[in-house]
Order: sequence, then structure tokens, then C-alpha cells
Amino acid sequence: MKTLIKNARIISPDVDIPNGAVLFDGKKITAVYLEHEELPAVDKVIDAGGKMVVPGFIDVHFHGRSGHDFCDGNLESLTIIANDKIQDGVTSFLGTTLTVGEEQLSAALRSAAEYMKAPTGAKVAGIHLEGPFINPKCLGAQNPEFIRKPDIEMVKRLNAIYPVKKVSYALEVEGALEFTQQLLALGITPSCVHTAAPYKDYLNASRYGFKNLSHFCNQMTPLHHRDIGMVGAGLLHDEAYAELICDKLHICPEMIKLVFKVKGAEHIQLITDAMRAAGMPDGQYDLGGMNVIVKDNAARLENGALAGSTLLYYTGLRNVHEITGYPLKELIKSTSWAQAQALNLPGVGKIEAGFAADVLILEDDFTPAAVFVDGERKL
Repeated sequence: MKTLIKNARIISPDVDIPNGAVLFDGKKITAVYLEHEELPAVDKVIDAGGKMVVPGFIDVHFHGRSGHDFCDGNLESLTIIANDKIQDGVTSFLGTTLTVGEEQLSAALRSAAEYMKAPTGAKVAGIHLEGPFINPKCLGAQNPEFIRKPDIEMVKRLNAIYPVKKVSYALEVEGALEFTQQLLALGITPSCVHTAAPYKDYLNASRYGFKNLSHFCNQMTPLHHRDIGMVGAGLLHDEAYAELICDKLHICPEMIKLVFKVKGAEHIQLITDAMRAAGMPDGQYDLGGMNVIVKDNAARLENGALAGSTLLYYTGLRNVHEITGYPLKELIKSTSWAQAQALNLPGVGKIEAGFAADVLILEDDFTPAAVFVDGERKL
């Protein structure tokens, strides 16, 4: 079926077209029209009313929503998460795991495989293993009971259940450099997090192609004038892709502004790192077997440590726009295009012929007015 969105402000990487139109044919975008160009006859016309039309958001790092966690490991929970992420403008995501046992991880990946047989909401583009190969001194909100040394055979077993796209681990732990090479050989993106690694560890790993940093600045070696650490590495190396939780709690507005100024949006991946309390009221919640208290939208362990976020994706984009004032054709690179490049996800992240018809119509405050996944309207 051919669908046309007209009267749209089309915003895509390096593109800002007023009064444009986008044509879908089935699951693909087939044409973009400028103002005054003749529009084709189609099966369905949607008038955007001058609203923004942007590529669907890709959240590569989040754990849950609406009272459910990806590691619950059942189809019902994942279906609710995927359906409700649509409300946030997310059309694809990586099912992100916690530091838990392999049996629980396997169940989570099986639920992704089952869901994707007939997806009803956002697509599961792959799996992001956060842990269990982390530094026990840099836990954050990860469970120390399940930490282990890097194990490529475990990754292979999980990858056989559902494709693993990214593994986040500590670069300084025993066997990490070899693990980096093994992941890259499998086509899996290695990323560093929950780490006390000095700068030299980034430098050594980068020689093999390592260039990703998960929830940048959080549970990561800070910038210091005698060793710039992982934060310094992310700022210094142009090729590094940095995930950012832009809820203004995990990272202060001034740091958000600094990272965008130094790196540019094309190497920043906006994430939520949301846990099951996202979209839910304040109260007590579980995260990987640990008690989390949510108050005023901040999720914390009983010791006060931040435990993921309750951020909704479009709110992160709105925050960044307010903080930086950057043009939207720049900022929109950080919501799907950078993710696609960092993870080698083809055919997503732009409003352009040949790309997936994963498209949003946004209100002026960035809340989604309409969401299309593979050309099918979901909101």
C-alpha cells in the first residue's frame, strides 16, 4: 500500500525541508518531495499539518518500561515493553540485559525471538548484553552475584538464540583485549562500561577497532589531568561513539553541552537506560533482584546510587534541544543515525528513498503524534 505524508517539516541528518512530503510503498520509503513538487496518487494520505517528520528513534540501551523488564524473559512482558515504547517514538531497540545468570539471559533472548515472529510494536533489532563481564568495583546498579570474566563461548550461545549486536564490559578485566578481538570477529560491537580502565586500555583496544562507550560518563573512569580515562578517550577520539542518558540527572546540562560541542551529534547515541519504572508512578521496583526506589522520576538503589532511569525517549531529545540549541537536522543524528552507524544496522536512520519506513510525526514539544514501523501506523 502506498502512503503519503504531506505538509510535513522533514527533518533528517543534514536535512530540514519545509512543506515536504514522504512516500511509503510497503515497508520502504520510496520518495521525498520538496514544496511545490507534484505529488503522486496513493492509497492513503496523511496531512502532517506542518509538524516535524523524523526517522524513528532507536534506543540501543534500555532495560524496561511499564512495570516490565526485558530480563523478565517472557513474551507478555516484552510485548508490553515493545508496544509502549511506540508511545515514546521508539521504532527499534536493542533488548538490553542486566548482570544476571545465563539461564535468565537465555530466557530473555528466547522471548525476543518469539516476539519478532509477529511484532506488534517496536522492533527488536538485536540484543545488548550489559554485563556480566564488568568490574566489581564499578557496579552501579548491577548485581555482583553474577559478575564473571569475559566468556566468548557464552556470547556465542546467546547469539545463537537471538542476534547479539553489542556487548558492554570493562576493558581492564582479565581477558578483555582478546574478548574485544573475538567480538569484532563475530561482527558484534564491543563497548566499555562499569569500568575503572585507564586511557591506555582504550588506546590498546582501539587498535583492533574498538570505539564504543556505553552510558558515557556514568560508571566510567572520569577525565583527569594525569590520566584522561574513558571519558577523556571518548572526547579525544573522533571515531568514538558515546551513549548519553540525557535526563539531566545522570549527566548535568553543562556536560551534555560539552559532549555535543566536542563530539558532534553524529557520534552521540541518545539512550534512556530506562528500567521498568519508566512510564509508571513513583514507588518501589525491582532491578535484577535489587530494590529500587523511584521518587520524582529518579530511580535509586537504597544506598542512593542511580539505578537506570525513567526517561522517555522523546524527553531526552527535547532536553538536548533545550540545552544545546543545536539545529534539529544536527541533533536528529543522535536519535537513530549514529546508532545505525555504530552497530552496522543497514537501511535505518534517515528519511530517504530506500530506507525503512520507520517514521515519526512529532508535536512541537517532541511528543509523538503518529508512529510508523515498516510503513504500518502504530500510533
